Amino acid sequence: MSKSELRIDMLGTSFSLTADEDPFYLQTLLNRYRQVVENTKKITGLDDPLKLSIVAGFLLCDEVQKLADQNPRLHESLEAEQLTQELISRLDKALDISG
Repeated sequence: MSKSELRIDMLGTSFSLTADEDPFYLQTLLNRYRQVVENTKKITGLDDPLKLSIVAGFLLCDEVQKLADQNPRLHESLEAEQLTQELISRLDKALDISG
């Protein structure tokens, strides 16, 4: 799959990221995250962008964990993804790629 670029402009910061995902999928994720951030802001009354993003991320992790608990196959997949990410990180360090 070719690389897709996504422009993110929210919580007082702007940047682009590149990923091996479909642009529509990336935009869907960004829209979902914006929705979670807005809901979090309404519920908590937080205005600080860092605190707001941390709480929103925490709530998304809670959502993923609850889904994983309901579906053992998803839980196994998440564990495999975590192990893969750890392995990639170790390889990057060993090869001094991430510098």
